[in-house]
Amino acid sequence: MPAAQPEAILASRRALPRPPVAASRAVEAEGGCGVIGIASSEPVAGRHLLQALRQMRNRGNGKGGGIAAVGLDPAFFGVPARVLAEDYLLAIATLDRSVRSHVERNFVEPVFVVDHTAEIPLLAGAQASLGLDVPPPEVTCYFVRVREEARAAFGRAHGIADPAAADDEIVYQNTYRLNRELYASTGEKRAFVLSHGKDMLVLKMVGYGEDVIRAYGLEDFRASIWIGHHRYPTKGKVWHPGGAHPFIGMHEALVHNGDFANYASISSYLAQRQIFPLYLTDTEVAVLAFDLLNRVYGYPLECVIEAMAPTTERDFSLLPEDRRDLYRKLSAVHIHGSPDGPWFFLIAQSDPGSRSKRLIGITDTSMLRPQVFAMQRGSTSIGFAASEKQAIDAALESLAAEDPRYWSRADLFWNARGGSHTDGGAFTFTVEGRAGNGGTAGPGNGGTLLYCEDKFGKRIEPDATKRAPTGVVKPTGGRGPNPADIVEEIQDPVASFETIRARIPGWDYVEVANLLEELEQAARGGGDRLEVAALLTLLMDRRYSMGAMKRSCVLSMVDRAMLRVLEGARGARTGRCVWFESGAPAKDAKGLDSVAIVDGRGYPAEGPRSLARAIVELHGRGFRRILVFGVRGQRFIGCGLGPEVDGLAIDVYGSSGDYLASGMDGPAIHVHGSAQDQLAQIMKDGTLVVHGDVGQTFMYAAKGGSVFILGNAAGRPMINAVGRPRVVINGTCLDYLAESFMAGDPLSGGGFVILNGITFDEDGTMRDLESPYPGGNLFSLASGGAIYVRDPERKLTDDQLNGGEFAEMAAGDWEVARPFLEENERLFGIPLRALLTVGGRERGPSEVYRKIRPSRHKALLPEEGWVRPEG
Repeated sequence: MPAAQPEAILASRRALPRPPVAASRAVEAEGGCGVIGIASSEPVAGRHLLQALRQMRNRGNGKGGGIAAVGLDPAFFGVPARVLAEDYLLAIATLDRSVRSHVERNFVEPVFVVDHTAEIPLLAGAQASLGLDVPPPEVTCYFVRVREEARAAFGRAHGIADPAAADDEIVYQNTYRLNRELYASTGEKRAFVLSHGKDMLVLKMVGYGEDVIRAYGLEDFRASIWIGHHRYPTKGKVWHPGGAHPFIGMHEALVHNGDFANYASISSYLAQRQIFPLYLTDTEVAVLAFDLLNRVYGYPLECVIEAMAPTTERDFSLLPEDRRDLYRKLSAVHIHGSPDGPWFFLIAQSDPGSRSKRLIGITDTSMLRPQVFAMQRGSTSIGFAASEKQAIDAALESLAAEDPRYWSRADLFWNARGGSHTDGGAFTFTVEGRAGNGGTAGPGNGGTLLYCEDKFGKRIEPDATKRAPTGVVKPTGGRGPNPADIVEEIQDPVASFETIRARIPGWDYVEVANLLEELEQAARGGGDRLEVAALLTLLMDRRYSMGAMKRSCVLSMVDRAMLRVLEGARGARTGRCVWFESGAPAKDAKGLDSVAIVDGRGYPAEGPRSLARAIVELHGRGFRRILVFGVRGQRFIGCGLGPEVDGLAIDVYGSSGDYLASGMDGPAIHVHGSAQDQLAQIMKDGTLVVHGDVGQTFMYAAKGGSVFILGNAAGRPMINAVGRPRVVINGTCLDYLAESFMAGDPLSGGGFVILNGITFDEDGTMRDLESPYPGGNLFSLASGGAIYVRDPERKLTDDQLNGGEFAEMAAGDWEVARPFLEENERLFGIPLRALLTVGGRERGPSEVYRKIRPSRHKALLPEEGWVRPEG
């Protein structure tokens, strides 16, 4: 929105009472908060957010949880849609019932015309039934308009002529006064304002995020935008309801995962502009800074993001000159208001002017907190941002279970590279009431449009040539492919897969359903269940054309078929499979060929009864092959097995959690999908194969083993790795690949990384990424090992290195790398010949791959002042 006399607005705050000076400001332990945001063209119910938060419960501690919703259902409050859109929704939490009359008499009636009042009922006995340490506040919602006489008096006193700007500031200052009197962090806590924006509601308490949904009965409450948060702010005195996330500006609510090192600096920056935090938390000052830049100064969203997360170093130099000039000016004015430290923000915003709703995700330029974005587009469209991919998977699974317009896999997943010159490391999902900005409202979505843009306004879209099914897909049995020949060859899953690969581009969803039904019948009818599962695994893992069908939709159907095939092992009385589930009695292996089939859905994320501990026990009972399905965010899979565990194979299906394969020494673990953060940390030996992407700090301090990644790695992979780890990453990494790598000489048995810089489109066609490595600090400060990067066009430059140097790819290097690329071909179906083919012609390895080795000079950190010598 355009600026409306920012100096007058800020000057009008000079009369506001200052908060008392606290004797000291406690510093809490750094946390790994669980955050998730959902934006949908069709409002979704709170129970779908609930499922995602439940699976991230181990990211909380019960000291603070909350949600924000934008694009609300007016029926929940009993108000007409017009009132919801035009009135301010003043949500006030009371911890002392007797204070309500005081609040209304002093902070509501003198300032506002009240059009409607609604209380949000609390679950009976909420504190006891949810096991809460502190009772949830009672919440009253006032739908209000600023009184004309209050607006006129404010305008005369402060020279603010714009009615909308005056109304917003009156609401903002009224909230400050109420909170200052009745809930300041160092004062008495009787009542506080949860939220005061239009078409926006915040609820929070001392507890977990999902507790908020249960306590206030939001399972069926529908909204276009949701954000949720576990834990509490990592700075300040926060163990009270008002100290939980989200925190509000004006028409936006913010949650964050991370920690600021410069809280005092930002508070000083705000104080110079008559803004005084009351809760003494880093999250509060973040949203106050956002509101200042967005509403008071009227900056475009790009400039707001840049002021909070400035572009630096190489990325800044690659910006167009006009942006560099603008960003220099922003930095000169606002650098002291830029949060310094690891953080990831999620913001739910209502825009009263355009009546748009937004979910905004912003990543700091250090990228030290995990984040992932996703999008699914069909007859209705939905976008996500979260601290864990498995939380997004949980929400989609919940939606797909009851609404055929959704399916269990997103079309796109991606990680943000903070401060990137290509996308800015920030993404916005916008829900508009009518199709606009060149978009078309999808059928069945109520005339609304969801679109995603990066910091610079570039659209992020799935392949528009692919179509989702229009309803429930059921097998017909009477048309489509005759799968009998495929089922007859099931003893050879690879041959069956190749047959399907050749035929499926001409099929539709019903024909796929027919095939999957035949495969399920073959498993039920006495066929080899494991051979059927092997074929379904190839359909899941490999990249190939599916014609006009969406890959995500077909894979969702394959996922369901795999689930039913493996569930059938529960009642099987013959064969190699032995069934296990949470709470079931343990059994020993029947023989060397016994396969443990483990239903992961009932196991907790971690702890003595966790899935990870169950796998350790199964190995101790003689199983040498363990197949785990239905994984829902469980951590530490493959950990704790002990030293030199050779001959054990673990297959993981579903949505695995953090620390998978960390510390492993000998097993072979295959992840049939993407993995998350802290993967294979301090790995010593064995083989890890991931048929998707991996998250942050992959293989931190690893000492050995062979790892193959089909997709991308997020930030900081291979940091401090030593010994002889050998890794193939077919995609790319965000930044800091192999920093402080200490893995000896690859020509003498040391470690290395092969980075192929490729991706696959929806038709399974291999394509080169725009750059094989987009970031900086590639091989930074490394003292051993090497990186072999596929870079035929020589796009990588010296300024992306810090302590490494380019070298010729010699014959000895190729002899080291080639066996791993041949194994890469066997695992993923990526032909080595295709990797060596550039411009339609097969080239020699030294023409395609470049070697990066530790440089001969001492690498210096930027702050040490190293300057490249001339010449």
